[in-house]
Amino acid sequence: MFLLVAFCSVALQSEDPADCCRVTVSDTTVIHFRLSGSELDFGWDNNGVKLESLRQTIRDISAADTTMTISSLRIIGSASPEGSEKYNRLLSEKRAKAVYDFLKEIVSLPDSITNVGYLGRNWKGLYDLVASDPAVPSHSEVLALLHKAATDSELSPTESNNLLYQLKKLRGGKPYSYMYRRLFKALRSSYVYVECAKRTNLESDRKMLEETAPISSQPVDSVVIESEDAEAAQSPATDSYSISESSTLYADERSSIEAGTGVRKPFYMDLSTNMLYDIAAVPNIKAEFYVGKNISVYGNCMYGWWDNAPRHRYWRIYGGELGARWWFGRKAEAKPLTGHHLGIYGGLLTFDFEWGGTGYMGGKPGGTLWDRSLVNAGIEYGYSLPVSHRLNIDFSIGLGLLSGNYIKYFPFDNEYYRQKEYKMRFFGPTKLEVSLVWLIGRNNCNR
Repeated sequence: MFLLVAFCSVALQSEDPADCCRVTVSDTTVIHFRLSGSELDFGWDNNGVKLESLRQTIRDISAADTTMTISSLRIIGSASPEGSEKYNRLLSEKRAKAVYDFLKEIVSLPDSITNVGYLGRNWKGLYDLVASDPAVPSHSEVLALLHKAATDSELSPTESNNLLYQLKKLRGGKPYSYMYRRLFKALRSSYVYVECAKRTNLESDRKMLEETAPISSQPVDSVVIESEDAEAAQSPATDSYSISESSTLYADERSSIEAGTGVRKPFYMDLSTNMLYDIAAVPNIKAEFYVGKNISVYGNCMYGWWDNAPRHRYWRIYGGELGARWWFGRKAEAKPLTGHHLGIYGGLLTFDFEWGGTGYMGGKPGGTLWDRSLVNAGIEYGYSLPVSHRLNIDFSIGLGLLSGNYIKYFPFDNEYYRQKEYKMRFFGPTKLEVSLVWLIGRNNCNR
């Protein structure tokens, strides 16, 4: 940041003081978005730190005691090629607007120096990414296909759709698959360009800054970001326009900024119940928390303690489980706690089943919880399917080991007699879930 300010100052000092020389800042800020997303996620790909750095840079360049002032702030929205031409243009426009709204809320800048535009499908950005990645299958053929789109800013929707079709069909789709997995993520972005010029009227600039609302200096949490080639959006958007309407930040984010506590990052968790257990009259609940980097942890418990002693009928089971999951796939990239997941789990359970005759009891009667419990551990696979704004249905199956002791008993003359004690060592399916999931937290909703 300080090198950036020094660069602008040194460049201007070399000019004649009578000249008003404009210097374009070379450090471009790139804000990334989730798949199909147009809302700022401050915990996604280092967005929080980059926005905080951008805010601080603008503030320092515009300070009353510097020789520089902000002369232009450009925000260009971008989208990756998949999806329709119309959808991507709308999506890239919303992404640019989202960054504009954020900056307008925390930095006071005249609308006259702010320009917001969009690219739609960012073919130029994809061309640059492919050119810098020789591992792309059929590298030269892909570059040849992208060359016209990268150099022709007037590419028609029909030509754009044809190009996408050709990329998908090229060499059986292998190049397209590689680009989708490795390169498209960097194109789901908004690019922010700051231009500064030598200050010509320090007194008027000082008055403008005195009217500027106080800005919080609270740092924002962050995660790792991928590098991006700034040339991906150097060409101006064909449909650029200025925006002056009021900010549309979410209420919780706005109140946090006004309170001077920084931007609140998203929070993802869910509560769920396994409907198969519910059908079997075993109430259960699970709480799951997203901890970042596509990882979540969870804990659950179940407790059903039914009996009809006069008829020697018992339906009793209780236990709990802890686990961790890794989420992957397109849905998981678009939003945490959605899509495919792999995991590990481990837990304890005990039971007492009898239906008028021979009964089975987990563990040793009268013992401690550890004496009565069977151990369950294994690996799982599942898929969490969005079904409404705040609800998913999660399908999961687990393979593992169920180990412990259990007793076989029978009733006689109003007494119970132990028939035999067994040791259980079962390896196979130990979990089956069809769970109703309630999504909780900031930004934790399906769109």
